[in-house]
Amino acid sequence: MNKLSLFFLFVLLATFLNAAVYKGQRVFVKECLTCHKDGLELLASKDMKAWGALMDKQGSELAEVHLKDIRAEDSWSYFSGALYIKKSKHLRQFLVEYARDSGNIPTLD
Repeated sequence: MNKLSLFFLFVLLATFLNAAVYKGQRVFVKECLTCHKDGLELLASKDMKAWGALMDKQGSELAEVHLKDIRAEDSWSYFSGALYIKKSKHLRQFLVEYARDSGNIPTLD
């Protein structure tokens, strides 16, 4: 394989493996806004570093927060399931992108 082919293969793989903010926004709207009605307030509750720390290790800390809270009982099946783990990289990207100190404001529709 020549260097140019190898470069294009790398770019293609990187595109598929990277998290996408728009996918994270879909997850946020579908899964988070059902309980957290004011999504903008929730996003602004933490800075980029704090959201990143909560979403480390495939979002295990954020899941743990929800699984320990009786008020979050409706979301327990989601946070303990494989779908959350699968989509956590996208949710992480979205949460960090629109954190309090990011300077970005999403449209939640």
